Amino acid sequence: MSVRRMAVRSVVVAVAALLLAGGGFVLWASISTERSMARAIDTHEVDFPVPFPLDPEEVSREGLTEEEARAVALERAQARGRHLVEARYACAECHGSDYGGGVMVDAFPIGRLLGPNLTRGEGGITGGYTVADWDRIVRHGVRPDGRPAIMPSEDFLLMSDQELSDIIAYLESVPPVDNEVPPSRLGPLGRVLVARGEIVFSADLIGPHDTPHPVLPPPAEVSVEFGRHLAGVCTGCHGMQLTGGRIAGGDPSWVPAADLTPSGLDGWDYADFRLAMLENRRPDGSEIREPMTFVSPFAQNMTEVEMQALWVYLQSLPSSSME
Repeated sequence: MSVRRMAVRSVVVAVAALLLAGGGFVLWASISTERSMARAIDTHEVDFPVPFPLDPEEVSREGLTEEEARAVALERAQARGRHLVEARYACAECHGSDYGGGVMVDAFPIGRLLGPNLTRGEGGITGGYTVADWDRIVRHGVRPDGRPAIMPSEDFLLMSDQELSDIIAYLESVPPVDNEVPPSRLGPLGRVLVARGEIVFSADLIGPHDTPHPVLPPPAEVSVEFGRHLAGVCTGCHGMQLTGGRIAGGDPSWVPAADLTPSGLDGWDYADFRLAMLENRRPDGSEIREPMTFVSPFAQNMTEVEMQALWVYLQSLPSSSME
């Protein structure tokens, strides 16, 4: 056998070995991921009214009947819920502007992750949901059957019972959309990242699932407490400490999330922060890239009190440079 043929054969054997090894690794990742996604996760079972009732003193003062009081409570809850999903919790970003289904991530080889239909139309998944089911999926990242969900529930960990109740009331009022959303699928790289622990399900990030939730949100005022509550939705991208970094499980084209502590926002004032939130521009005029650009349409619906409270809280954080 000639030297050239021996060399070619060696290369072919090496490539075949690499392909077999790579295929075996992906197979291991697929099996590991399937097991992780099939396991059951126990959570507490909560219950709260939808809508939250009016204060008995108001009912008595206004002379409302039981039916009238419930109608007023429902109207107010739906108005609050609409503001929550349009300004703070950004449900339409994953579930579509009509809440009939949307795309969270569509990036091969990560996967195609879809937001299901939340309406009462054909293909809607919430028609039979109990309050406990809503709590599991939204605040725990756990499906009604106990399996982990591909949902950024760590963003909603600080959501109060009343806020979730308001969101349920609002979503139950939106027009039904007939849309069968196919299941989300992880691609080969997505499965490898899950198997290696580089993509972590919200249910695992959240940890104990028996911690009581706040019943009511903090008062809506310019305060660190209210700002901390609002900043809960920032953690999925910016990290639990809001120090930024690579966005695990996101589109590969996304840039790392910014550091939101005083170190990362050094030199910024409130006007700079407001400009960034509303117009995706830094103080120097440069554009802020995806996925922060997804936030602006929702930030534009925030109240001035909400915007200022969020800024006050971010400025109260310890600087990342001190860690």
